Amino acid sequence: MRHNKWSMDTKVIHENQMPDQETRAISSSITPAVAYAFPDVQTAAAVVAGEEEGIFYGRYGNPTLGKLEKKIASLEGGEDALGVASGMAAIATALLAFVKKDDHVLVTKDVYGGTYSFLASIAIRYGIQFDYVDCTDMALIKKSIKGNTKALFIETPSNPLLTILDMKKIAEVCKSFQIPLIVDNTFMTPYLQKPLEAGATIVVHSATKYINGHGDVLAGFIVGDKEPIHYMRKTLMGNLGQNLNAFDSYLILRGLKTMAVRMHRHCDNAMKVAEFLESHPSIKKVYYPGLPSHPQHVLAKKQMTLMGGIVSFEIDGDFQTATTFINSLKLAYISFSLGDPETLVQHPASMTHASIPTKEKIKFNISDQLIRLSLGLEDAQDIIDDIDQALSMVPVPDKITNSNK
Repeated sequence: MRHNKWSMDTKVIHENQMPDQETRAISSSITPAVAYAFPDVQTAAAVVAGEEEGIFYGRYGNPTLGKLEKKIASLEGGEDALGVASGMAAIATALLAFVKKDDHVLVTKDVYGGTYSFLASIAIRYGIQFDYVDCTDMALIKKSIKGNTKALFIETPSNPLLTILDMKKIAEVCKSFQIPLIVDNTFMTPYLQKPLEAGATIVVHSATKYINGHGDVLAGFIVGDKEPIHYMRKTLMGNLGQNLNAFDSYLILRGLKTMAVRMHRHCDNAMKVAEFLESHPSIKKVYYPGLPSHPQHVLAKKQMTLMGGIVSFEIDGDFQTATTFINSLKLAYISFSLGDPETLVQHPASMTHASIPTKEKIKFNISDQLIRLSLGLEDAQDIIDDIDQALSMVPVPDKITNSNK
């Protein structure tokens, strides 16, 4: 089902979802099949060769996943989508589709720790070269592109410092050098940001986060043109066994129906918490694109519908100060994830970005005082009260050093 005049709020519920023709059930069916039967050898061969539409083996997909992939592709504005077993599977598959031994990839310097770990521990082992670059600087991007550079990988807003990158300008640079631009859109979802419309070649998601939204599924998506997605499905996902199963696909189809209302609440809570933190004497700096103090605030309003549900901040003190604050929270859960109904807190330097060497952490501005909050769906005042009482447990600085004031 598709209607071009529908708003995104309606599309997240109705796009590519309709009652079952046989049972009339509104809820999506789950088809966890592995084997598929064919009327004759010729048909089976045609499906395997890609000459006819269809699934021939469970490692390459299933009907429940197929419905979800079509929905994600439509919401992102891509020709096709591939669902895989995790966000890291999506990142790894997208990169491996464009780079091989002796190729080079440029990566934004402000990047998720899992992406860093993949490059440092796996990509390098297979002869793939990479460099980190400040992607807020177009001249530096151009200068950093080599003769063997085959892709540029960015995330915006970044994890955990919420740096906003100008996707249109970066896409123009990539186009001039004829290299693909891969954008991690996990923090925004298709509801808040459309990288393909800005000129990106490929979009990746950890659907574990906001797309599913309930903290009970590991999944990833890759969206783009049919040709590269088909290659990833048959050559990479299939051979590496990264397929997303039918039951998790069903849970995501269910979770997507509330994505619009969830994202509004996440973003509203994040804005209120960011404003509270910015006014607190124990906080040195707040990273949230919705604040006028954010260096890319104007750009964020231009390319994002809302400002997202993640707030990062630096507490005035040291590692012990940060851990005392986190351990004193009563409502927020200490967790590595984000995008759940519950408010989650984590310490990037020792948790999600622990794989990054200390020297690199300093270079990437991931300090011991940095804390990341994923604002949940609770009442905003309850979250603020919890943060306030936790801050009362840490020493008050002798003088206010908040650079935001």
